[in-house]
Amino acid sequence: MNIDENVVESIVKRVVSQLSTETASAQTCPSGGDWGVFESMNDAVDAAVEAQREYLNHSMHDRACYVQAIRDVVLDQENLEYISRLAVEETGMGGYEYKLIKNRLAAVKTPGIEDLTTDAMSGDDGLTLVEYSPFGVIGSITPTTNPTETIICNSIGMLAAGNAVVFSPHPRAKKVSLHLIQLINKALCKAGAPANLVVTVSAPSIENTNAMMSPPKIRMLVATGGPAIVKTVLSSGKKAIGAGAGNPPVIVDDTADIRKAAKDIIDGCTFDNNLPCIAEKEVFAFDNIADELIHYMKQNGAYMITAAQADALAKVVLVEQTCKETGKVRKIISRKCVGRDADVLLDMIGVKVGKDVRCIICETDFDHPFVQQELMMPILPIVRVKDIDTAIDLAVKAEHGNRHTAHMHSKNIDHLTRFAKAVETTIFVKNAPSYAGIGFGGEGHTTFTIAGPTGEGITSAKSFTRQRRCVMADSFRII
Repeated sequence: MNIDENVVESIVKRVVSQLSTETASAQTCPSGGDWGVFESMNDAVDAAVEAQREYLNHSMHDRACYVQAIRDVVLDQENLEYISRLAVEETGMGGYEYKLIKNRLAAVKTPGIEDLTTDAMSGDDGLTLVEYSPFGVIGSITPTTNPTETIICNSIGMLAAGNAVVFSPHPRAKKVSLHLIQLINKALCKAGAPANLVVTVSAPSIENTNAMMSPPKIRMLVATGGPAIVKTVLSSGKKAIGAGAGNPPVIVDDTADIRKAAKDIIDGCTFDNNLPCIAEKEVFAFDNIADELIHYMKQNGAYMITAAQADALAKVVLVEQTCKETGKVRKIISRKCVGRDADVLLDMIGVKVGKDVRCIICETDFDHPFVQQELMMPILPIVRVKDIDTAIDLAVKAEHGNRHTAHMHSKNIDHLTRFAKAVETTIFVKNAPSYAGIGFGGEGHTTFTIAGPTGEGITSAKSFTRQRRCVMADSFRII
């Protein structure tokens, strides 16, 4: 075969040019920070603003490549194992095997640019396009409970939407958060992205979070955490997405597959030691099936404690705190107990069990603090109810209007429908473990930023955009 020498020369020049560009990019990527980590929040914000300004000139194909780079670096087995192990070691919460699942899930099932569909309307008056445009630079506050998972899914979604992001990680997840952000920046740099699309500060703190929220250059705030931080961002005067607390109830009626319901509930409740805000927190079981449900829960790793032991445990896992504003004393969950193993919690009240115990169950009344508080630990109170009306009434009250997540095990379509309408939650899981609601063993995409208070629900790239309309009157239509 004869090959034109000019064609060969042209190909060689293109390859050399591409390699030179990638090399130059790799050399210049840090651009003032340590792979996205800055000493000053102002410097981090300024770097992100500059990066996003450059990013606007990149194509949708480029965005897809950068999203894939984030997926690839997280899914690298060495990286995946390291951030999963470090998250448990640093925070003292959850389990390594669950962090592996959640980090992989965030990398694989968080939507990219495919989420940004264009709407078109054509008619006698021409053509109108509605497209999804970036906000600019987003400030994202991430929790200690799901630190890496939230950074992964928010980085993918926010960059797919064309934004840059300034992260304010929880101080108690500092090491793993900074490491992950640096990994992401190195991967983006290698893929040819602008430097500093994903940034943070070397010393995360409340002060730095406040410094991130105030600059006009930050166009949107996204808070994943408790009620206090969500309230703060919602009063910032900026576009805000609040992924707040939940207290997901579970109803089990007498039409359910009780054996399966017991297994599903324990599997969901113990997933990462109940850290996910979607996890089962309290059960309302019909009285005529409650004993059977408890029997099968025990077969799936649950340990039943007495009412006295439940009261003793409540004194350990809930501590009193005086509100600075009102002076009132309230009970809050103890940080040392959040996300801990069931056997560790039982040991705190002198009960010795093996590692095969995954969950602590107990029968309580509706007013017990285990029912009313979102515990985020593998403790599951069970309240007996006489009928569906009572079950729905109590479950809705226990959910406290968070409109976050609820679950039900039933084969009665009317019961399922009535509860779903009454509770109005963002996620409603039927006859499955809670994690099916975020795409693990269930259909649909995943996220670890579930925005109930502000209504975005299961966030994705589209959540981090604003709509823009382009109108061409009389033209660009073929009818």
